[in-house]
Amino acid sequence: MRTRHQAVRTSLLGLAPLTLTVLTAGPAGAHGSLTDPVSRVSACFAEGPEHPRSAACKAMVAAGGTQPLYDWNEVNIGDAAGRHRRIIPDGKLCSAGREKYKGLDLPRADWPGSKLAPGTHTFRYRATAPHRGTFELYVTKDGYDPKKPLTWSDLEAKPFAKVTDPALKDGSYVFRGTVPKKSGRHLIYSIWQRSDSPEAFYTCSDVDFGGSGPSAAQAPAASAPSDRQITDEAGRSTVDHGGHGGDGKDAHAGTHGQDAREGHAAPAAAEDAGTRATGVTTANAPAAQGGKLAETGGRGSTTTLAVAGAGTLAVGAVALLLAARRRAARNRN
Repeated sequence: MRTRHQAVRTSLLGLAPLTLTVLTAGPAGAHGSLTDPVSRVSACFAEGPEHPRSAACKAMVAAGGTQPLYDWNEVNIGDAAGRHRRIIPDGKLCSAGREKYKGLDLPRADWPGSKLAPGTHTFRYRATAPHRGTFELYVTKDGYDPKKPLTWSDLEAKPFAKVTDPALKDGSYVFRGTVPKKSGRHLIYSIWQRSDSPEAFYTCSDVDFGGSGPSAAQAPAASAPSDRQITDEAGRSTVDHGGHGGDGKDAHAGTHGQDAREGHAAPAAAEDAGTRATGVTTANAPAAQGGKLAETGGRGSTTTLAVAGAGTLAVGAVALLLAARRRAARNRN
């Protein structure tokens, strides 16, 4: 019986490597935002969610609170699947139709902006969790009025830049595009559609081409958030890197509007637990992954499930060990 007991105990010890495998196997989801030219949400996050400097960013916080800025990399729709024009209403393009980000849709001419010139431009899209997919960039038509709600008809019919699986450098997707000739105040609208998931991300970047068109002189210059700020503020984010963080009040809540109030673990706590268990941080996933793209999709609950699964295995192992000991004791008697 001792031999059998030892065999059972040895087999249970073999669960330890399996537990580590469960903890480290989950792929990250996709999140990010355009930072060159700087998106509205990135610019306001860079100003500081609690005390933004510009009038437009203050108005955004007044409309929706500070959490949308801490979640600057999550203006998404989890089940978009290329249906962007059908599921995002006119006037709500910058928020992707999400109530949480409604402050981004405020029609005004003083959003922090970036200087942009016609011709070849190198675009940068900060990816806090990388994935395969296609980027499309649209620019507004001549005559665009930033004081009116943005509609699909305000955008040129075709993207001026389109790229699939661009290079990931220093935590950002980097790709070139030829910017058409424009003048004055305009807006660059980006769509990042993942190819390993129906999830898509959206950004609005206010730009000034100069010249004789409507000027953005009254608007402050936009700045992108620094690596230090992104890392320092990660603990205030509710984004769980799988398209499922949010406020639970969106039209697409079934795919990305779930949080701790609905029975899900708090994303920040789950990521902290995953970091302690695996030694891998998720605040800057591209750097952690060495600039490599994830090959497969993954739900944002991957880390949480991994930690929970490890706990379940541990509890189950203890139960099995105790049961084996009881059986061995009965056999000896």
